[in-house]
Amino acid sequence: MALIVASLMMMEQIDGTALTTALPAMAGDFHVDIPQTSIALTVYMLGLAALIPASGHVAERFGSRTTLRCAVVLFLSGSLLCGWAPNLVVLALARLVQGAGGAMMVPVGRLVILQNVPKSELLAAMAWVMLPATIGPMAGPVLGGVLTSWLSWRWIFYINIPLGLLAIVMTGRFIPQIRAVRPPPFDLRGNILSATGLAGLIFGMEMLTHPGFPPVISFGLLLLAPLCAGAYLRHARGVTHPVLDLSLLRVATFRISVLAGGLTRIATAGIIFLLPSLLQTRFGASAAQSGLITFIAPVGALVMRFAAPRIYRGRGFRTVMCVASLVLPAVCLLLAGFRPGMPMGWLLGLLAMNGMGQTLLYTGYNTIAYADMPKPRMGTATSLYSTCQQVMLTMGICLAAGMLAACHSVLPVKWQGQDYSLTFMACALVASMALPILLRLSADAGATVSGHEHIENTGKKRY
Repeated sequence: MALIVASLMMMEQIDGTALTTALPAMAGDFHVDIPQTSIALTVYMLGLAALIPASGHVAERFGSRTTLRCAVVLFLSGSLLCGWAPNLVVLALARLVQGAGGAMMVPVGRLVILQNVPKSELLAAMAWVMLPATIGPMAGPVLGGVLTSWLSWRWIFYINIPLGLLAIVMTGRFIPQIRAVRPPPFDLRGNILSATGLAGLIFGMEMLTHPGFPPVISFGLLLLAPLCAGAYLRHARGVTHPVLDLSLLRVATFRISVLAGGLTRIATAGIIFLLPSLLQTRFGASAAQSGLITFIAPVGALVMRFAAPRIYRGRGFRTVMCVASLVLPAVCLLLAGFRPGMPMGWLLGLLAMNGMGQTLLYTGYNTIAYADMPKPRMGTATSLYSTCQQVMLTMGICLAAGMLAACHSVLPVKWQGQDYSLTFMACALVASMALPILLRLSADAGATVSGHEHIENTGKKRY
């Protein structure tokens, strides 16, 4: 069950990141600038963020197995449309359909694990789930680069068809049909308000990176976000079962995972977006070569997968996550100083270290978020957590694309070669902000999940 869920997550995340190495080729085919092609990534994540809040309710009403199978069918339909897209606008609309399918696959799959795995085994199960989920974003550029160089970027979408058909069969055989006897009423108004606010935020940030697009429209879209957020908060106070239950943030471990994990995901998405285009535009690498270079990161992730549960049991969530959170800012700063002519082995070692750090950190984020969550609230918790996760990943791409576009338009010509360095430094700053939040974890946070023993000043063991 864990491997099926992990494979669905990997398929969704590979598809979301495989395009990063194909962006230069897509820009050439569609006759647009590279920063403009980022809409193919952000629209996909918009579909995820807008529909994820409804995923828990849909699974409770129609059953987890039925929801997952329908989600895969929708995802495959979007894949076919993406492969046939004649221009960037059609591609963006098709990616929105894909995002709608992915919005059901990821949170419902995570919910299946949380509902069927005891908390004492949750860390080990999440380590398995997070392995493909961690490898996916890192292996995606490899697959995208190989397919783009040897066939066409359109095959990034066509390859989903056999994988998706196999997923439909395996889901029907091994995933249990979990359905609520009396599901609560769906908060349609809340979903509309949250989706509208997220759409304004994401599209507003996206349009700011497009030269020639009227800034007044971009700022108007961005204004939708706080307006809809305020309207949603007023609405949620008078609803028994809001689509995004913000009262879950009162659970300390869940709140810290959402906030610190969000900052880490912004920086991670920035790296995934920046590195392939940097290697192709500044270092002369082909799409396949840039993908193969970045593939070293999953090797580090694979090594850390087997060590992560043991490390958390020995040191606890607080210590391990605080130390692991320092890896990403360091990697971003070192990437900012990477220049043509420097040994490639230096870059490979840096990416391997990043893969190990990300696996260790995200295993902690995705486990401790539910360590203290009551089981009846797991469905709403997965919806809220997945929504926040996708919003932060989208913001990371928008931040990276926006910084590059700003550097091109603001910096003098002689300084424009520093655009990638400045963007990596911005990612490092965002990633470093996660540490003060993680320091608020108690020393025995998540001990029921990790089995870590914390010895207090009294000398007694607390579990």
